Amino acid sequence: MLASRRVVFTLKHFRLKVVYRNVTTSWSPVEAAFNARQHRKLDILGRNVGLFRVPELTSPAGFEKAQEKALEETQQLVQRACTISPGPQTVQTFDQLSDSLCRVADLADFVKVAHPDPAFREAAEKTCIEIGTAVEKLNTNVDLCKSLKDLLDNKDVMDSLDPETRRVAELFMFDFEISGIHLDKDKRKRAVDLNVKLLDLNNEFLVGSHLPNRIDKKALPDHIRHCFALDGNYIQIGGLHADAPDDLVREAAYKIFLYPNPEQLSCLDELLSCRRELAQLVGYRSFAHRALQGTMAKTPETVMEFLELLSEKLTDRAAKDFGMMRDMKMKLNPENAELMPWDHPYYSGVLRAERYNIEPSLYSPFFSLGACMEGLNMLFSQLLGVSFQAEQPERGEVWCEDVRKLAVVHESEGLLGYIYCDFFHRLDKPHQDCHFTIRGGRLKEDGEYQLPVVVLMLSLPHPTKNCPTLLTPGMMENLFHEMGHAMHSMLGRTRYQHVTGTRCPTDFAEVPSILMEYFASDYRVVNQFARHYKTGQPLPKSMVSRLCESKKVCAAADTQLQVFYAVLDQIYHGQPHQSKSTTEILQETQALFYGLPYVPNTAWQLRFSHLIGYGAKYYSYLMSRAVASMVWKQSFMKDPFDRVMGERYRSEMLAHGGGKEPMLMVKGMLQQTPSTAEFVDALVSDLDPDFESFLMDSE
Repeated sequence: MLASRRVVFTLKHFRLKVVYRNVTTSWSPVEAAFNARQHRKLDILGRNVGLFRVPELTSPAGFEKAQEKALEETQQLVQRACTISPGPQTVQTFDQLSDSLCRVADLADFVKVAHPDPAFREAAEKTCIEIGTAVEKLNTNVDLCKSLKDLLDNKDVMDSLDPETRRVAELFMFDFEISGIHLDKDKRKRAVDLNVKLLDLNNEFLVGSHLPNRIDKKALPDHIRHCFALDGNYIQIGGLHADAPDDLVREAAYKIFLYPNPEQLSCLDELLSCRRELAQLVGYRSFAHRALQGTMAKTPETVMEFLELLSEKLTDRAAKDFGMMRDMKMKLNPENAELMPWDHPYYSGVLRAERYNIEPSLYSPFFSLGACMEGLNMLFSQLLGVSFQAEQPERGEVWCEDVRKLAVVHESEGLLGYIYCDFFHRLDKPHQDCHFTIRGGRLKEDGEYQLPVVVLMLSLPHPTKNCPTLLTPGMMENLFHEMGHAMHSMLGRTRYQHVTGTRCPTDFAEVPSILMEYFASDYRVVNQFARHYKTGQPLPKSMVSRLCESKKVCAAADTQLQVFYAVLDQIYHGQPHQSKSTTEILQETQALFYGLPYVPNTAWQLRFSHLIGYGAKYYSYLMSRAVASMVWKQSFMKDPFDRVMGERYRSEMLAHGGGKEPMLMVKGMLQQTPSTAEFVDALVSDLDPDFESFLMDSE
């Protein structure tokens, strides 16, 4: 152990020199790990350690073994939980039970979408279903619930527990209650059946939301057919083509991709109906009331107050933005100047580019992937005393040879956990930037800490012989965002894995990731790492300023669109609207909360995949951004490397995971409890132009 640490210390100060076209560039170990092409030795004789070093997972069949092992361990833990006396050991046993299942389910959740081998994906999918069914049955196990209730009803014992243990006990009871544990036998069975049915409906809707629509190619004009994928006599349209410069291409894509699919409509209706029935069965007025318990917002009424006030403050600004887009469309296409929903993303982009000259190709040479990773490394080192150390995965440990493994090490606490970086594009890989928890951190029975393991998944181009992977400004910001989630997982060192890291209310979970976007937009941070990959020249400050200000162009209209989505989500999951279809609700909501007209014979809600993972919680992005904005302005805007503020941020917001009420964490960081109006003001103030940038741009 000491020897290996000594080797790591040596590597930390080593820099690799690489020559690109006769220009020498010096790379740190972290930069080299991500900029250099991987050339791993073929280790045929080495032992296969299994995916993520899980011994059972050397083959797809191992999922069944891992699942059986987890379920056997679960039975033993259930028996223990039901027989021990009420006390802290009750909560510890429940957490062990949760950990036993989550270690398999979380890993399988990742593998089913990301593994290149279909056999692994299929095996993982089966495991997810089996573990999910087992969890729903446990949540309606009366004897198991009684053991927890005996603890919660024992005032003397509860008073002796620390706040985190009390909260975890209450959270476990909440899981029981929302599953209908207090119901009679028949209703409990109905609750289990509904939960199992919802697993299938969620998956069906998610798959359907991404399926392309087909149309006879003769239905489209000859001159735009080449813009779409041909399938015999049909054209397949699998997206909105929002960046296409031809208005007709965008219009066709919008109308065809969003054309209502009867099966998907039926699936959404059934999904919302099942959610509503389940919520009302267990005692809530609506699914939204159930979903928002324990969040920062707490109730749908608070969410709607936030969204309506924000919409009110945005109305004039958004109208001005839409006016600028309309003028630009008139300028470029005077024969068809009416602004439509398919125009919003394109013309807002045109306005940004025209006003600030932010062509991504001008920025990308300064944002090599390795440089960006080293920038994150330096930022975390200064702010939190944390650094990255690249490690070589063992045989069978990763699912693709271009996955990088990082050890996250604190300067005094040592190893905190591992981040697997699955950053590069491959066939059948989701084109989403995601953070996956593979294993949560927790204090084990022997006193050791179970180290967290996460995956960050991006879809970046591969490095070539002559060029490292170069990121656009948007890619760089997304990298910082996802790394915010990862560091939350690494630094949320809770006693219980049930509340580790990002296992916290959704409207708080996005705060650390969105806060990282503010760091990614600050020149003092960017200047530490943004160097031209050939010349080593730093990115000019004026370019960073223009980039930051460009994000504010049409930002009110962009935010208004997010308000529309969030309100729609609340209405779908609120009280039932008699005799109104989801499309009619969308049409009415769009008229009130967007600013551009509904397009007949479209059903955008059928592509709203966030209804699955963020049902009744889509507002979380906006509320989290409000909190992140307040934290940035109060704590880091003056000095983004302030170690005192970094430590306060860790101790008040990151360290607790979900083990503390989210608003108490916000209060601890800001030294106040923000009101709804203050949240709204924080978001709106971010839209104001920066005077310094205008001065620089005019020079």
